[in-house]
Amino acid sequence: MAVHINIKDSSAEAVAVDYLKSGSVIAVPTDTVYGLACDATNVTAIKNLYSIKNRIQSKPLAICLSQVSELELWAEVHHLPIDLLNALLPGPFTLILKSTNNNLDTSLSLRGNVGIRIPNYSFIRNISGGLGKPIALTSANLSDEPSATDILGFKSIWNQIPIIFDGGKLKYNDSASTVVDLTEPGLFKIIRKGAGYETMLNIFKEFNLEVKS
Repeated sequence: MAVHINIKDSSAEAVAVDYLKSGSVIAVPTDTVYGLACDATNVTAIKNLYSIKNRIQSKPLAICLSQVSELELWAEVHHLPIDLLNALLPGPFTLILKSTNNNLDTSLSLRGNVGIRIPNYSFIRNISGGLGKPIALTSANLSDEPSATDILGFKSIWNQIPIIFDGGKLKYNDSASTVVDLTEPGLFKIIRKGAGYETMLNIFKEFNLEVKS
């Protein structure tokens, strides 16, 4: 049975980083739903995450970073105004961008693009910063099952996870992140509607982005 630790515990972040460094898959709260996370540069850990979630290999995982300034290390963002990025992130959004880093496993990209999250949730950003690498991130549930906003929502996979970080009940009522393609200058394409969708549209309107046809 998985170890449970409250994220308010003073050692929680350090413990999470240690588990990630050891190659473990861990369960963590985010600004949307609970997630499964591992070191995004550890191929063995990524394969284990896919197995736990029963996820098909053709569906790439997102990567989670600790701050906006790290985006350019992993993706092409020079076509996006920094004020736009700062308006979106940290936030409940996954940005699809052109990948620029060959250190990412093929399971983290699709047709040369990568999905990037910077959640508005200090715990997961801090453990990404402590790891010093991106975190591979996906929702903590079996594929095709509902996302979880508390740890009981993914109890069916507790026995496959060494440790669960409990942040209590989350606020977005089962809505995962909104996924948007921002690979082309001045254009956006919604891939999945989710948390913060209306807010995102208002931001795009402010910055004069148009829907990609």
